[in-house]
Amino acid sequence: MAAPTPEEIRTAQADNPKLRDRDLAAKIGIAEAQLVAASCGITATRIAPHPDRIMAAAQSLGEVMALTRTDSCVHEKVGTYANYTSGAHASMVLTEDIDLRIFPSHWRHAYMVEKETDTGPRRSLQVFDAAGDAVHKIFLRDTSDLAAWEALRSDLPLDDQSQTLTVQDRKPPEAPKAELSKLDILQKEWARMTDTHQFMRLTSKLKMNRLGAYRIVGAPFVRQLATGAVNQALETLARDGTEVMIFVGNRGCIQIHTGPIITLKPMGPWQNVMDPRFNMHLRLDHVAEVWAVDKPTQRGPAVSLEAFDADGTIIFQIFGVGKEGRDSRPAWRALVAGLPGAPVTEPA
Repeated sequence: MAAPTPEEIRTAQADNPKLRDRDLAAKIGIAEAQLVAASCGITATRIAPHPDRIMAAAQSLGEVMALTRTDSCVHEKVGTYANYTSGAHASMVLTEDIDLRIFPSHWRHAYMVEKETDTGPRRSLQVFDAAGDAVHKIFLRDTSDLAAWEALRSDLPLDDQSQTLTVQDRKPPEAPKAELSKLDILQKEWARMTDTHQFMRLTSKLKMNRLGAYRIVGAPFVRQLATGAVNQALETLARDGTEVMIFVGNRGCIQIHTGPIITLKPMGPWQNVMDPRFNMHLRLDHVAEVWAVDKPTQRGPAVSLEAFDADGTIIFQIFGVGKEGRDSRPAWRALVAGLPGAPVTEPA
């Protein structure tokens, strides 16, 4: 079937004004970036996608909303962009509110977007990967610097403002990988870790990945939990105010919330955190595996709650906060210890 023309894409948008771009793109069989590109010269402007350019622009805009998402979870933080550190393989933004880990090789297409809505113009910077899937979005708020936004109109555009975009096929998710013959090495080296960042180097060296390692390493390093433990943990956090770090990310960006969660509002399959400066929308029905994970560090055990979808892709990680004067790790460890384990399946 022929791909829809830019005119057909814009007609579909006009016919479905309430449908989010991601959902409309899926409905008509294109990538979200192609949907945005179809409005170049109208509501969208193609811009340089490199994080160095995007983050410099973001830092000029004042208070904004940062959004990073996957199919299973949307993570939204209000704050200002600052303390950007550029790197060839990984970059970062580090403030109390906006806390990002950025992987530049996946920042392939980007746009300035300005659309009229029922509440007035909605302005954003939107970044997409090679497959045209959203990596990171920055939305202006009423308090943002509009003069800075106007200045970006002349600073950021590329010469190419075509309304079509060629994207690559999505890479399939990596299935869980484990090497039982190396279990002894995994357990011994896990016990010797002094920093959580050593974990990925360890699994890579052993030709495993995160979920594959969790499935074989056993106690005392991991405990598989019931899928309902996710919602139970969120409800307990909202009730007791324990501060946590919640990591949600895709191939191109990981976004982190540090602090409490206060207001939960379930709706259908979604569990929603609806706080003034932090929103998270989680598809509970996508949670297929949940693990409590204990990694040793120089500052004591780092205990995390980690959820995965049916493909083995991580949906989120939650850790206790270990900042000086704000150490919630003992309370978090106790919370995780009280979560229900996965049901034991009897052999046939």
